[in-house]
Amino acid sequence: MRQTLADWLDKPIVRNAILGVILFNAILLGLETSERAMAQAGPLIRALDLACLTIFVAEIAAKLVAHRLRFFRSGWNIFDFLIVGISLVPGAQTLSVLRALRILRLLRVISVAPRLRRVVEGFITALPGMASVFLLMALIFYIGAVMATKLFGTSFPDWFGTLGQSAYSLFQIMTLESWSMGIVRPVMETYPYAWAFFVPFIMVTTFAVVNLLVGLIVNSMQDAHNVEEAEATETYRDEVLKRLEAIERRLDRQDR
Repeated sequence: MRQTLADWLDKPIVRNAILGVILFNAILLGLETSERAMAQAGPLIRALDLACLTIFVAEIAAKLVAHRLRFFRSGWNIFDFLIVGISLVPGAQTLSVLRALRILRLLRVISVAPRLRRVVEGFITALPGMASVFLLMALIFYIGAVMATKLFGTSFPDWFGTLGQSAYSLFQIMTLESWSMGIVRPVMETYPYAWAFFVPFIMVTTFAVVNLLVGLIVNSMQDAHNVEEAEATETYRDEVLKRLEAIERRLDRQDR
């Protein structure tokens, strides 16, 4: 009974149906932000939202029945359990913060769609390497913030008056958002050689360290893709072997 239920939950048509409910629920939650939509069809939207939540709860309950304690051995199952559980917290229908958190149900698309799940798993795999890059970035920002505060803090206290303000200004410069006309050129009017500080900072952070992060993520995604291809190849090989075994048994019966 439990195995039959588990097999039914793993069927593509069931997963696709849950995916459709998730996307439909996301549209409903978006409509709830529209005063016009709520004025015209508020009760219907809330009723449909409750129906979607009922389906999610029923799905989680079915998985608990099918897998029992093994349900909590999967990180994705725990993820789904927490996401759905947030919507069941008392007061979720009245507190605006908890109501806003209901949109997190859309994240269940990740756990339902295998390809998205592999992408997230690949991203998580890249986190240890990314942590080292973030540490390097933090060191560069700290050194740069101390230097910028001492060099430009007196004349430009709004941008470089404190260590925190300097770090934020340097972050804006790293993102290349209004960095030249907004910050660097005004600073250069007072300190003509300020470019000797800002240009190397941009070269190191924007074009080196950030691209290093991108490279780590791309490599991790490629590894996830390779794993997916290997699994597909192994599945195809198993199917071929099963067919060959069936043919061999059939030939043996004919020989007898």
